[in-house]
Amino acid sequence: MGPAVLIELRVGFAAVTLFIVALYLKRRLAFTQHKKHFFIIGAFNSALPFLFFAYAAQTISASTLSILNSTTPIWGVVVGILWTKTKPNKIMVLGLLLGLIGIAILVGQNHFVLTSRSIIAIVAALSASLCYAIASHYTKNAPKLAPFDNAHGSMWASSFMVLPLILFMPIREIPSTNVMLGVLVLGVVCTALAYILFFKLIDDIGPTSALTVTFLIPLFGIFWGHLILDEKIGSNTLLGALFVIVGTMLVTGFLLRKINVKKYLAVIKLFGLRC
Repeated sequence: MGPAVLIELRVGFAAVTLFIVALYLKRRLAFTQHKKHFFIIGAFNSALPFLFFAYAAQTISASTLSILNSTTPIWGVVVGILWTKTKPNKIMVLGLLLGLIGIAILVGQNHFVLTSRSIIAIVAALSASLCYAIASHYTKNAPKLAPFDNAHGSMWASSFMVLPLILFMPIREIPSTNVMLGVLVLGVVCTALAYILFFKLIDDIGPTSALTVTFLIPLFGIFWGHLILDEKIGSNTLLGALFVIVGTMLVTGFLLRKINVKKYLAVIKLFGLRC
């Protein structure tokens, strides 16, 4: 389908789904009043990262993408440091170094041939993770709207932004029924429903803690990539994932604080929908 058409359908299905729910709940969306807010969230939390990942998926494996996606909390801490102008402590620096080592292991010894195209794809995937981090911090400090309104408004904004790109990246072939059903599930369940919970989670536990959902992504990304796509699981893939996950946990302070079971059960439930 190409990145632009795929993502336009994804955010489009999500927007329509949330619109139907809004009609049922008799909930009016003040889109014009908060359009700047919705376009910022839509750009950094949906349109740009979705497009980046869709582009990267044409070149590198799902397993590698899932590991690169898990760097989001590291970016979240970096963005937080720049946003609040606070100095990182030694543990954060160690976590950042471990994360970079993990990425280097993936890039340096993965099963795909390292070419200019694959390097661009890796940069695109990392840029997507950075976008998620920016969006999470912006949402925490943005106008206080209900999680449903943030999800609803941002999906419409994303749809408007991605639509013109179809002219430059048109559809390659008519998709099969199975493909369209897959995109429908991606839009309705993994986007519309998941983002309502995601914005709620940011409100409840903050952007950095909400981003810890990505701890689980490499485990399932590698598993599904092997089971469904026949991707090989090399020792470098597992080692790189380990470095990234441990680095992320150190950067966010996850390993150093007491675990709130109720909080992380909520994170796990959100992950189940997003995957």
